[in-house]
Amino acid sequence: MGRGLRRERRLSPSQMLVVTFLGLITGGTLGLKLLPGLYTADKLGWLDALFTATSASCVTGLVVVDTATHFTFAGQAFLLLLIQAGGLGMLGLASLIIVTLNSRLSLRQDVLAGGSGTPGGAAAHVKVRSLVRDVFIFTALAEGIGFVLLFGLWTIWPIREGIGAGETAWHALFHAISAFCNAGFSTFSDSLMGMQNRPMTQIVIMGGCISGALGFLTLEEIKLWVQARRRKKSFRLSLHTRLVLVTFGILLLIGWAAAMSLEWANNRTLGPLAVQDKIVNALFCSMTPRTAGFNTVDFDETLPATKFITILLMSIGGAPGGTAGGMKVTTIGILAAMAIARFRGRPTTDLWDRTLPSATTQRAVGLFAFSFTVMTAGLLLLTITELGAYYPGDQAAAAGVVESRHDFLDHMFEAASAANTVGLSTGPTPDLSPAGRFLLVLLMFIGRVGPLTFAAALSRDDPNQRLVKRYAQEDVIVG
Repeated sequence: MGRGLRRERRLSPSQMLVVTFLGLITGGTLGLKLLPGLYTADKLGWLDALFTATSASCVTGLVVVDTATHFTFAGQAFLLLLIQAGGLGMLGLASLIIVTLNSRLSLRQDVLAGGSGTPGGAAAHVKVRSLVRDVFIFTALAEGIGFVLLFGLWTIWPIREGIGAGETAWHALFHAISAFCNAGFSTFSDSLMGMQNRPMTQIVIMGGCISGALGFLTLEEIKLWVQARRRKKSFRLSLHTRLVLVTFGILLLIGWAAAMSLEWANNRTLGPLAVQDKIVNALFCSMTPRTAGFNTVDFDETLPATKFITILLMSIGGAPGGTAGGMKVTTIGILAAMAIARFRGRPTTDLWDRTLPSATTQRAVGLFAFSFTVMTAGLLLLTITELGAYYPGDQAAAAGVVESRHDFLDHMFEAASAANTVGLSTGPTPDLSPAGRFLLVLLMFIGRVGPLTFAAALSRDDPNQRLVKRYAQEDVIVG
């Protein structure tokens, strides 16, 4: 009886993830309000402290104050701790709990870690404990390499005249961690817009962001593939890793081509730059919607078409089990493969001579539907709170209601950035109403823990339910 009660009261992995992030956000909010010496100006109010703590913990990057000027070194260090804790993400935190408790992976924990719960699942040859260890090794290596490269570049070509080695090291460390965690926070007031003419800096930042966005399972398989090549042994990358790498690469190329074709002659973005700088900055514009959040151009000055394409790329995000958000590249890859299969009249979804389980395609459809619903609802509420329920120039406006300088597309951009934990903005974040800021807090939280994980955490499995009801079949005409 006692064991049964203990099992009933124990949190599921998805609920544990939600509770962990809630605790991190709560601790961050209290720290921003109560710890001394964090600010160069007035302390943040409770709502702004909650917004900033959520943005850092959920590695989003949206800010209501300038991180570079509003926070002291101690304040920036506190934000960096929140970024690092949140950046390890779902797999890192869950893996740490598993190792601490010295327990084996359950079916649900395996699904959270990126597997399928079956012997033939995603990367079934990857050992769990090796992956748990390598999560922290990958993090340390990526951030360490990023720090060394940035420090070297900014020492040879200083960020500004008269800057010392200590301050340079701090900027390099902050951006190396923020890049790998796909956080988008910067110790520069203009993010990385001052680095438009520094292609090597952009390449290092892109490397950090992409390594975090690929997912730890993909990195683990790449490591095993490299080891096998050194030993001259054959090694087959799993379908998961192939799909991640191919879809990631295709989306990167599409975004790169779109940014170059649309912004090449835009005098407010890429227009004034040299040809080589245009190419690298366009690539950066394609990479950052992976939920990196840094920007080398002012997205408020980009063309509407560029903003819309960026919204689509932000909604897709990175790979499962990494530091990126979004609905994931595997989801969009599976949906594309499923659509092609259905157009060809095939009942199954096949990739590289492998057939995907129907449960996997159903999860992809469910994740897409849930993500679309969350973002659409967030956009609707944000337009109500920020744009109001009146037409410009009517009696409400004449009565003194201040019209927002940002339009519907800007708020759509903002909602997509929050829901997919990206951090890019066209400018409306500091001007949001209290209701709008709280709404973005909620979107960032749901986007970080994952729509399906968030939904699963709200309900418990019934251990006594063993039967699945099946009703009489009846068809519906589609199309």
